[in-house]
Amino acid sequence: MNFIDFEETTAEIGHDGSGFSYDNESPRHRALVPAFSLARRPVTNGEYVKFIDADGYARSEFWLSLGWMTVNEQRWQAPLYWIKRDGAWWNFTLSGLRLVDESEPVTHISYFESDAFANWSGARLPTEFEWERAALNCPIEGNFVESEKFHPHPAAAPAQDRQLMQMFGDVWEWTRSAYSPYPGYRAAPGALGEYNGKFMCNQYVLRGGSCATSRSHIRRTYRNFFQPEKRWQFTGIRLARDPS
Repeated sequence: MNFIDFEETTAEIGHDGSGFSYDNESPRHRALVPAFSLARRPVTNGEYVKFIDADGYARSEFWLSLGWMTVNEQRWQAPLYWIKRDGAWWNFTLSGLRLVDESEPVTHISYFESDAFANWSGARLPTEFEWERAALNCPIEGNFVESEKFHPHPAAAPAQDRQLMQMFGDVWEWTRSAYSPYPGYRAAPGALGEYNGKFMCNQYVLRGGSCATSRSHIRRTYRNFFQPEKRWQFTGIRLARDPS
């Protein structure tokens, strides 16, 4: 798990108006993004198993208050669709039940679990502005639905030292940013305004697309959003850090 450093900058955030976009990606605006570090790749199943083995689901100090309440009410002990048999973790996938591959990105993780894992790791989740700033020079390539794999895959062969991996496809990446309107946003009248503007409450932004996302549909500015307890989507974790 290596991290890439990014210097402070004022970034242009949001869709530039060319081609299709949803209304929640606009207006384009400038945002100050302080210096930060971003993990080169998403967190893997193997790394998440270490969190489980460290009693991460039973240690309240890592969890948000509402997350801790949810863990206990729902009796979470692992990601959604994971089953433990004879001491080994199995994952119920779209191709059936199979052993958890420790090199694959962990998926079906809630915001609460992502945040708790980040706290346990001594890191944090990135903001959506950090994510978009980091993705600026990344090609929109990855494991999308067109590949017909329908499951996250391990990172490819090692890339260059300062190259981010799997920014697009495989798993949607939780950010610590609440889903709220950009400066100057106004919901459009009629049905169009009903699509995104009505949901700008009690949700968090995810970025990057997944193995169930169409390659033709994703953009660097695409803002997905879910309530913090939701786990059914292909959602995962990419860590960030502040300068030491």
